Amino acid sequence: MGTLILAVTSLFLYSIGTALQALSFRGRVHTNLAITTLIGILALTGHGLLIAQTVHREGSFDFGFFQSSVLISWLIVFLLLGLNLRKPVQSLFLVAYPMAGLAIIVSLVTHSPSRLVSEDSYGMLSHIALSVTAYSLFTLAAIQATLLYFQNRQLKHNYNSVLVRNLPPLQTMESLLFEMVWAGVVMLVLAIVTGALFIEDLFAQDLAHKTLFSLLSLVVFVALLVGRYTKGWRGITASRWTLAGCALLMLAFYGSKFVLELVFHR
Repeated sequence: MGTLILAVTSLFLYSIGTALQALSFRGRVHTNLAITTLIGILALTGHGLLIAQTVHREGSFDFGFFQSSVLISWLIVFLLLGLNLRKPVQSLFLVAYPMAGLAIIVSLVTHSPSRLVSEDSYGMLSHIALSVTAYSLFTLAAIQATLLYFQNRQLKHNYNSVLVRNLPPLQTMESLLFEMVWAGVVMLVLAIVTGALFIEDLFAQDLAHKTLFSLLSLVVFVALLVGRYTKGWRGITASRWTLAGCALLMLAFYGSKFVLELVFHR
């Protein structure tokens, strides 16, 4: 199937999923778990087939800037669909679906230098897989932290908005946030360890920026978890620390790739 057909199909399904979630959020329609999951799986399938054509090449994988964005957005939706089967995370679809659609559109209309990794480079591929999973989990954590931040502020001001009426209780929102942070920290630690094992010099000129900001983000997330269990950090404080750590991690990944690939074309 052609790349354009797969892209349009995925965008159409993501648009339907976003519209249904938005209408459900405002109380206009009622959607059940089966419908939500089916639409998500269909969109994810088209998205995955698109990745197979744009990221996988004969004997190698292309992890260029925009190709990586398409892959990460796919994994975000995949993780979210899995979480949605047992956790109240429906509100996150309102951000994840448009994000995936935007990644697909940008990858089709722009171009970045190829970053090819051989299929035989198992160590490097394991590092990339763990890194992409960590970025995806922390992206979900960033969305969750943003919702939690606004939920806290509106509740403190007794503002009964659509957001407050549709989100789960604060305790549930905080529990979900820290589950995502814990999972992300585990994946990030494993990514750093595999990077140290399989990359010749993590502090080489091209990698120093990425390594430094990844380590700083890990310090922030560990400090957040320590603060959670020793000082009872929650609510707005937890949201701010999460967003700070996610910002550092995004600088590590997207910042370094943007500068190297799109500015210096390396």
